Amino acid sequence: MIDFNKEIIFASSDPEVSREIGNSEKSGKIRQIAPRIYSTNLRDAVERIIKRHFFEILKWRFPNAVISHRSASELRPTETGNFFVTSNYTKKITDLKGFTLNVMAGKPALESDVNLDGIYVSSEWRWVLENMQTTRKKGGESKAFPIEFIEGKLEKIIIREGEAGINKFRDKAKEIAAQLDFWQEFEKLNALISALLSTHNSAVLSSASAKARATGMPFDAQRVELFEILYDKLKDYYFPERPDNNDSEESFLLFSFFEAYFSNYIEGTKFTVDDARQIVETGIAVPKRVKDSHDILGTFHILSNRQEMTTTPSTADELIKLLKNRHLTMMLERAEEVNAGMFKNRNNRAGSTEFVEHTLVEGTLRQGFNYYAALTDPMAKALFIMFMVSEIHPFTDGNGRISRIMGNAELFKSGQSRIIVPTVYREDYLMSLKKMTNRKEPDTYIRVMDKLQHFSNNIFGESFDEVNNYLKETNAYKEPSEAKLNFINNV
Repeated sequence: MIDFNKEIIFASSDPEVSREIGNSEKSGKIRQIAPRIYSTNLRDAVERIIKRHFFEILKWRFPNAVISHRSASELRPTETGNFFVTSNYTKKITDLKGFTLNVMAGKPALESDVNLDGIYVSSEWRWVLENMQTTRKKGGESKAFPIEFIEGKLEKIIIREGEAGINKFRDKAKEIAAQLDFWQEFEKLNALISALLSTHNSAVLSSASAKARATGMPFDAQRVELFEILYDKLKDYYFPERPDNNDSEESFLLFSFFEAYFSNYIEGTKFTVDDARQIVETGIAVPKRVKDSHDILGTFHILSNRQEMTTTPSTADELIKLLKNRHLTMMLERAEEVNAGMFKNRNNRAGSTEFVEHTLVEGTLRQGFNYYAALTDPMAKALFIMFMVSEIHPFTDGNGRISRIMGNAELFKSGQSRIIVPTVYREDYLMSLKKMTNRKEPDTYIRVMDKLQHFSNNIFGESFDEVNNYLKETNAYKEPSEAKLNFINNV
């Protein structure tokens, strides 16, 4: 009989069950929420109840049908409430409150489709082919994704599995097309894949990312979207003028030393400030830490060179050359270990963050350069190029240091205060980068960097002890768990 512990109850051909359902509805124990579908939940909105039991309802109402087209990928209704199913007839059903079921006549489930215990889901090959079908509707009303989505999916296969992987996908799609008689759909798919592999006219492609791949310079479209978001925020942002106070040779060199010291410390190359000073002043490495010592020396070598620090890129080619040259200088002692001066040849990550795929590095840098070149304010350009290089992570190692060098060169060239990230503020700095990456939220990053420039603008002087003592008073050397950055106006 009826299980009143269940939230939804389906009608039955059993006369006794039907009678009990009728009596229960009359007595107010259940209510009808759709034709032949009832609920014991008398309080929640009907749409919410249906949404919770959507697949259960589908299985009951369309046994052995195939969830198809875009719905096979999303496994949820579109933003307009549309859901697409292939069965043995065509009909638009609107009696499930809040949802529109688009039932389309088509071939039954294939062996390659996924069985969800009563209903099927189109296999990846099938739903991609289904998405090649012509449709006049747009957005959430359409049974097909925009073609840019399919191009992006195919690109991901190429990135992940290479040419062999995409050809394997194409062969399987051809096999499925034969079973479904989807030859027109397959020809469209085949043209896209061939264009992405540069063996077919790229005019069939729609997305900028796919076209770039076809011309031999693929890029990470998601990262470029981040660059556009950051650019839009920076282009109209007002930054206060903070002229560089380190105008003497000695003052310039002292700031460069502390900049090199903290930039390496953030990345895990940890020395006491006195040991680091001795390394820089003598050029002699600390025994048993030769490579770490040369990381400090390499970074300082770039930062303490006025000519180098007034060099910024005016073309994408110059950007790539500058990055490689600076990386080689900085990581020379680890040349073989990190492939110094060359972009990474394998993927890298930090925690759960996957950086730009190694085959997309140059293309993504070239795309990002367009936004960088369009900015005019020195601080805006500095923050953009810092984030861009950090986000792409073009090298096996040294990416954080290179990103900060690139940004500070923008500031130094314009006579603005360079930026030091003290140890005590490391977590705020890193979290602001992650917030931009994961949430597409540039405000925190901009505020943190503006605050750091304000702090750094107070770091000046010609005496090591004077500057060192000032940094101690600000808690600059402390770990983030030990203290907070103490702003002191160094007038």
